[in-house]
Amino acid sequence: MTGQGSVLVRGGVVVPMTAPGTFLEADVLLRDGLVSAIGQGLKEDGARILDARNALVLPGFVQAHVHVVQSLARHRAEGLPLLRWLSERIWPYEAALSPQEVRAAAHLGIAELLAGGTTAALDMGTTHDQGLVFGAAQDLGIRLTSGKCHLDVGAGVPPALLEDRDASLAEAEELGSRWHGSCGGRLRYAAAPRFILSCSTRLLAGAVELARRNGYLLHTHASENADETRAVRERTGMGNVAALARAGLAGHDVVLAHCVHLDDAEMDLLAQRGTAVAHCPGANLKLGSGIANLPGLLAAGVRVGLGADGPPCNNRLSIFHEMALAGTIHNLTRGPGAVDPWTVLEMATWRGADVLGLDRVGRLEPGWKADLVVLSLSSWAMEPAAGPAAMVVYGGGVESVRHVIVDGTVVVSDGELTTADGAAIRREARHAADAVSRRLGWA
Repeated sequence: MTGQGSVLVRGGVVVPMTAPGTFLEADVLLRDGLVSAIGQGLKEDGARILDARNALVLPGFVQAHVHVVQSLARHRAEGLPLLRWLSERIWPYEAALSPQEVRAAAHLGIAELLAGGTTAALDMGTTHDQGLVFGAAQDLGIRLTSGKCHLDVGAGVPPALLEDRDASLAEAEELGSRWHGSCGGRLRYAAAPRFILSCSTRLLAGAVELARRNGYLLHTHASENADETRAVRERTGMGNVAALARAGLAGHDVVLAHCVHLDDAEMDLLAQRGTAVAHCPGANLKLGSGIANLPGLLAAGVRVGLGADGPPCNNRLSIFHEMALAGTIHNLTRGPGAVDPWTVLEMATWRGADVLGLDRVGRLEPGWKADLVVLSLSSWAMEPAAGPAAMVVYGGGVESVRHVIVDGTVVVSDGELTTADGAAIRREARHAADAVSRRLGWA
């Protein structure tokens, strides 16, 4: 669905994310899925005109860790710490999902991401029906890297969710061959073992081999919760990051979600190996997991992006929520200004794109991918105008999103999804959520 025509984003304040503090009044011309020109008074015969007056124009936002399949469990998994949240709510929910419900959840989650200005994301599915997630991403127009979850052991895992190791890896191989690089490269595959406690050593090794042989990302969870980290140490004799590195999950092609509970040696290991971290402050706060040492990770040179995680452990897939938290909660331990707003905005744009291994994504420059968001300045929290990083990080919200473009295609116009019927997505999601909740006895 790569945009083949031209789009002229006219009259905005462009924040290209090429250097902190850089912004200018300019038009942005998009042609054939790429940024063609940035400047004042641009013209293009036949181009679609998008109004960016009284608005900021930024690269599309990037999220480094989400679970769109969990969308139907939103508001239905409250008041639990991680391991109980998984065993009592999320795993039974994922095991119970029908193919139609996976599809409804994926459409709801991806629609929410796009409408909130997220143009690219790294997603982890459940153990089944992953092709329907890719189908939703294909239809709605997001730039998605995703993969089926691998899970073959673990206390509290429903039998219906436990997989045969070889069958799980074979299914991932088939999915990757079908979807990796499809839609002009907009969709990519990631091997996704859930976490150490739900994967046998042989499954972890198989996922690593699969990913490295095919050039996929490796995506898993690590050191999210103190009880989880303690259990990993009891099982392996070391922390999550070290144990995963021993299994081969370390390097520039690996993204670890959370990394809340790390020792100094593990932080150094992340930096030395180039392993990336998805910082998910909203989910970590809601589940009471803790606060990752973001200032320390950045100071050590660790590659860090932001992610909302899943709707049941955050209740929203808003990059604005994560930016506001990333820019404020670390002040409690490091003092005001612990992470400056330009750095936060970088994590939501080009740093996040680097974490996902995306080429020419996350900045607005000629020749870069035409992924772009236009944020209205009409909300009260955006007044009075000042430096754009502070305005977006501390005052922005999904209500500010006016237009969204992915790969040169306008997917949100004047706040409305253009690639699908938003009302129909909501109706289908409500029906599906009610059905699965009744089967689980939640209703």
